[in-house]
Amino acid sequence: MSSKVIVTIFGASGDLAKRKLYPSLFRLYKSGNLSKHFAVIGTARRPWSKEYFESVVVEAIADLADSPEQAQEFASHFYYQSHDVQDTEHYIELRKLQNQLNEQYQAEHNKLFFLSMAPQFFGTIAKHLKSENIVDGKGFERLIVEKPFGTDLATASQLNEELLAAFDEEQIFRIDHYLGKEMIQSIFAIRFANLLFENIWNRDYIDNVQITFAEKLGVEERGGYYDQSGALRDMVQNHTLQLLSLLAMDKPKSFSKEDIRAEKVKVFERLVQPDKDDFIRGQYKSGTVKGKKYISYRSEPNVNPDSMTETFASGAFFVNSERFRDVPFFFRTGKRLTEKGTLVNIVFKQMESIFGEELAPNVLTIHIQPTEGFSLSMNGKEVGERFSLAPLSLDYRTDATASGASPDPYEKLIFDVLNNDSTNFSHWDEVRSSWELIDQIEELWRSNEVPLHEYPVGSMGPDASFELLREFGADWQWSPNK
Repeated sequence: MSSKVIVTIFGASGDLAKRKLYPSLFRLYKSGNLSKHFAVIGTARRPWSKEYFESVVVEAIADLADSPEQAQEFASHFYYQSHDVQDTEHYIELRKLQNQLNEQYQAEHNKLFFLSMAPQFFGTIAKHLKSENIVDGKGFERLIVEKPFGTDLATASQLNEELLAAFDEEQIFRIDHYLGKEMIQSIFAIRFANLLFENIWNRDYIDNVQITFAEKLGVEERGGYYDQSGALRDMVQNHTLQLLSLLAMDKPKSFSKEDIRAEKVKVFERLVQPDKDDFIRGQYKSGTVKGKKYISYRSEPNVNPDSMTETFASGAFFVNSERFRDVPFFFRTGKRLTEKGTLVNIVFKQMESIFGEELAPNVLTIHIQPTEGFSLSMNGKEVGERFSLAPLSLDYRTDATASGASPDPYEKLIFDVLNNDSTNFSHWDEVRSSWELIDQIEELWRSNEVPLHEYPVGSMGPDASFELLREFGADWQWSPNK
């Protein structure tokens, strides 16, 4: 059923809107999830006309449209208002445009607001939406906010209070685009639709879990932002811990947003207080890979030459639950690593061998990007007269970068918001608990209780990250640099 809604995008001239939001809205339009009864209001400081805004939208969807006429028809639903987020008069004009478009498109007063701007403006925008009666209680009213949601627990709490002054928790959708990826959502199916895995998804059979978010690129043009953030805030507080919660949660009573959220929140609340010896931080140094020279992180534009910001973070989290007590959830994430890749390795415990040779552990690998799918490593017999073990692998994978291979995460997540499904979004209880944990690790790092290791570009991080796993009797399963 097609949604009736007026979508307002704050930051409509930005890169995210052009690369992700307009194409995602167009895919929803092509699939019929948006049809006649929708309009999009774009706001930003630039003095664009409606005609120019339409041309920006048409350019953003050029590769997706079946014809120029289809692209132009879609773009005709877009309207622009030059907007200063701190100017009350601009919100009054925005309300007039909202009301006009609601009548014109028969949108039944349904409103979706997308804050694609710097987080310091989120509270100001929410306050004005309420005070100028744009949020008026008619129809549904939902707010999507981009990460980062705060820079620590204090700033996140303040931001949350500001948003709650205008919206209820159930109306706030804190977006984490990784949760919109096909294989992350498929974790529910792998775990809870297969007796094979659900019965052994616990501490009796699983030795450890490994989560890797590897990036081949450096900080590129994000040096100014990244130097204030670092890998821990940029990737672990949100993506890593959200993924961990899906892997560690107990089976929900039903596949409803309420029951799934309840189990995820329990995981966050049961995360064990960090030990300084369980976390590693690193920073890439200059080097040469395949004849090409790369500068160090400290030499990147807009980065402090004496920066202690980590570009690599690794460690072991523990969940104090009956299901996973004492099972390490290893993670690593970093810039300038060997290869781009996001994946999870579930390493099962080794069986006692009757064959006179050691058995390799069974490993379930969930591939998230650049390929999607999963593989299961097993022990089998090598072909031949003699009995000798050989590794087997059951694989199902597709290329996540192939056109049409799977929905874009933003398309899926916007679709969820239109259908009031918050399953793949972060609830405040999750955000609060994650920041409580990350703040403790950050304090250890600020006090230099954890050394900052250098690592060469093109590697999979500092040696200390490998040594950490060996202390637990484990090894990283994915080693693309070998």
